[in-house]
Amino acid sequence: MKILRCVLLLPPFAAFLFSTSVSTQGPPKAKIKLLTLLGRPLQLIAAEKLGLFSKFGVELETENSPNSEELRATLAAGKGDLAYLAVDNAVAMVELAHQDVVIVMGGEGSQNELIAQPEIKSIQDLRGKTLIVDAPNTAYALQLKKILLLSGMQAGKDYEIKAFGATPQRLVAMREHKEFAGSMLGPPTSIVAKREGFVSLGSVQDLIGPYQAAGFFTERTWAKEHRDALIPFLAAIIEAQRWLLAPANKQQVIDMMTKESHLALDVAAATYESLMTRPGGFAKDAAFDLDGFRNVLKLRAEVEGSWGGHPSPPEKYYDPSYYEAALAKVKSTP
Repeated sequence: MKILRCVLLLPPFAAFLFSTSVSTQGPPKAKIKLLTLLGRPLQLIAAEKLGLFSKFGVELETENSPNSEELRATLAAGKGDLAYLAVDNAVAMVELAHQDVVIVMGGEGSQNELIAQPEIKSIQDLRGKTLIVDAPNTAYALQLKKILLLSGMQAGKDYEIKAFGATPQRLVAMREHKEFAGSMLGPPTSIVAKREGFVSLGSVQDLIGPYQAAGFFTERTWAKEHRDALIPFLAAIIEAQRWLLAPANKQQVIDMMTKESHLALDVAAATYESLMTRPGGFAKDAAFDLDGFRNVLKLRAEVEGSWGGHPSPPEKYYDPSYYEAALAKVKSTP
C-alpha cells in the first residue's frame, strides 16, 4: 500500500515512468553452474562476447577442475549443474559410479594424436615406457590403450600408465620428465608440442575413426527439473558455435584464441584451421555424433571389457530431446 500511495502522489509523467520501469524488468535469469577442465571452452567465450547468455536469459557460473576424476566427483556431489567434458566420462559415471547422468548435447569430435618424446620413432619404441593420461579408465586413456593394442601392446604388461591431469598439464609434465614417453594430446596443445620437437605417432581420426569427444551432460533428474534453464543455455551454445564456425568470423576467432588462451598468433591460426575446418573438430550446431559415440562405446567394450565386450545402446546415455528443443529455440528466437 505504501508503494501504491507513492505512485498516486507522483506527477502523472513520473508515475508513468515508474510503472514502465517496473513492468520491463523481465523474468529473473536462469542460473547454471558449468563444470569444465582447466581453461574456458571457446564456445563460452564466444557466447559471452556476443551477449548470448543474456539474450537467452541465462546467468552462467563456471568452475574449473584439474582433472576429470575431480570434475565427475563434483558433479556427482551436486556441486555443479552441468559438465562439459569428453562424454565417455558420462558413460563411466553411469557404469562405474552408478550415477544416473545423461548426455544432452555434443560439441566436439576428437583430433587427438599420440604425441611422444623426440627420441621415440615408432609406437613399438613405447614398449617398457610410462605414458601419461588424465584418468586411467576413461576417454582419451582408452584411445591410447586401443592404439597400442593395435600394435600388440597391453597396459600394465608392455607399458605403464600414470594419471597426470588435463591436456596442458600433460605437455608440461612431458617437458619436465623425459621418462614420460607419450600422451594423447589435442589442439592447441598438440600443435605446440610438435613445434617444440615432440613427435606424432598417429591420430585418432586415422587409427580409430570418428569419435564423439566433448559434450554436455548432467544428472538426469536435474535435467528434468531444470529444463527451462537447460534449453536456453544449450541454445546459446548452439548459436555461439555457429558464430565460431562461420568463415566470415575467422580472424575474430583467431584473435579470441590468441587473447583468451595466450597462444602465439601462428599457433592460434593453426588451431583454428584444425578445429573449424577438419574432421573431428567443432561440430555444426554442436550436434551429437551418434556414430562417433557408438565408437566411444565400442572402444570401452573392447579395451575395458565393459558389458561383456558388447556395447550398450547409445540411447542409454544420450537423450536428444533437450538438444532438439534448444535447436528449435534458436530458430524461433530473433
